[in-house]
Amino acid sequence: MKLALFGYGAMNRLVEARALDEGHEVIARFSSRDAMRSPQDFATELHGADAAIDFSRADAVPAHAEACALAGVPLVQGTTGWHTQQDEVLRAVERLGGALIYGANFSIGVNLFYRIVARAAELIDTVPEYAPFIEEAHHAHKRDAPSGTALRLREIVISQSKRDVPVTSTRAGFIPGTHRVGFDSLADQIMLTHTARSREGFAAGALLAAKWIQGRRGVFGFSDLLDEVLRGH
Repeated sequence: MKLALFGYGAMNRLVEARALDEGHEVIARFSSRDAMRSPQDFATELHGADAAIDFSRADAVPAHAEACALAGVPLVQGTTGWHTQQDEVLRAVERLGGALIYGANFSIGVNLFYRIVARAAELIDTVPEYAPFIEEAHHAHKRDAPSGTALRLREIVISQSKRDVPVTSTRAGFIPGTHRVGFDSLADQIMLTHTARSREGFAAGALLAAKWIQGRRGVFGFSDLLDEVLRGH
């Protein structure tokens, strides 16, 4: 594949290294210096790309999504913190006939964790003595708190248990990402934990998404890709 990268921080540098190892080519890189450019400007430089991968800033997501839709280039949206603009962005992609796959987290492990948590919350809902809570920790440079993953976990637990779910966040050091979902009672505590050892899983998931979305049109969640993986397709 020929790839374009929006954002050239630690995450997309890792995506690039892994892409090159797999035999792909990176034909365009856009950094924070390009933040003021219009979607039309971006679209011109996306010519020839098979997919674009975005790990940039939340406020840049609408322009990047519009640019990719205008250029006919599928977009893998890995940026977090843009949920307040989500409806606007997804409508624009649909209106322009683009293709976008997005998720709070592109790690296969985290997306399996979502499903484990959903089942646990469903079971816990039958036992009112247990109170759910979420703890998450990331490196000091992560901008959004709580993380998109923590917010997604909260949505999952609320949808299954209909209970309030407090979320606490830590930003310190170089933590790649840890998420804990707990269920606490007077007698005991159940704790489910996902710990990222590095950002490799996120990069692998983003590249998998870039391959999966080839030839598709419309808006997809990373869960759509995972459904196919789990079915063995």
